Amino acid sequence: MDIVNIANEIRRAWTDSAPLTATCIVMLGAFLAACVGILVDDRIITGVPAWLKPAKFGISTAIFAGTVAWLYRYITVWPRFMRAIGWLLAAVLIIEVAIIDIQAARGTTSHFNNATPLDSTLFRIMGTAIGLLLLGSIAVLVALFRQKFADAEWGWWLRLGMLISVIGAAAGGFMLGPTSEQMETIRAGQRPLAVGGHTVGAPDGGPGIAGVGWSSEHGDLRIPHFFGLHAAQILPFLGWLTRRGRHVAQSGRRAGLAFAVAASYIAFIGILTWQALQGQSIVNPDGGIMLAFGLWAVATASAILVLRSAPMPAHLLTTSK
Repeated sequence: MDIVNIANEIRRAWTDSAPLTATCIVMLGAFLAACVGILVDDRIITGVPAWLKPAKFGISTAIFAGTVAWLYRYITVWPRFMRAIGWLLAAVLIIEVAIIDIQAARGTTSHFNNATPLDSTLFRIMGTAIGLLLLGSIAVLVALFRQKFADAEWGWWLRLGMLISVIGAAAGGFMLGPTSEQMETIRAGQRPLAVGGHTVGAPDGGPGIAGVGWSSEHGDLRIPHFFGLHAAQILPFLGWLTRRGRHVAQSGRRAGLAFAVAASYIAFIGILTWQALQGQSIVNPDGGIMLAFGLWAVATASAILVLRSAPMPAHLLTTSK
């Protein structure tokens, strides 16, 4: 894609949702600033460079905001309500990343931080923002299900991608409950330094995989959370790949493939969640997890081979035309 096409895409996204497009641009700037921070700031927070988390959230938020702005071009239902949702999503995304950056600048964590009243208050604000983000994402999902698509198959790729993204966001709730050690501290009448966490089987901050920081020795709930959140990009991309070179008139007969891929993706996230909850690192699965991934791979390949040319159920065609 050349510069002219990129500029045209940005202008179109701005027309569809100016706040989300602006948020995408701002978050790209925040990502670049955090990358500079990684290079010039040698502080370590929970075992990783202080600005690694702001960098990850900056690029992830830019991708999410850009994706939703792109989805808006397909949504014509409830125009005034959807404009308001765009402003809501933009606001809460900026608030969340701003707090992450503030805490990194202070040399401390953002998520689950209960060390001081200020840290606790900032995390509560983040929690509220995340809750509103989930509600806004659900609103976009409902609008996609209400939207009529001339290309039935493409509509289902978009809907199912956003559905799994919402599920992935909600799965972040697994991280919010206090650990057994934190509960013991609370029962003793003391203030725990953190409430909740993403590592299962050890405190947050142990050895991690380079670049992402996911635990290399214990379970890490950020992994299924990550793959769930980004289904809104991955499924439409897979849908685009499968539709290349095929005429739109075939879309109704081919939409079953979108459901097969979505079911496989949910199963994949389920296995990752099971692995994390057992305290197993993504790089050191046991035999049961390996068997689960093997069965998942075989079932996925078999379903795709069968459903690639299968007709779409009549009731789905009726609601998607």
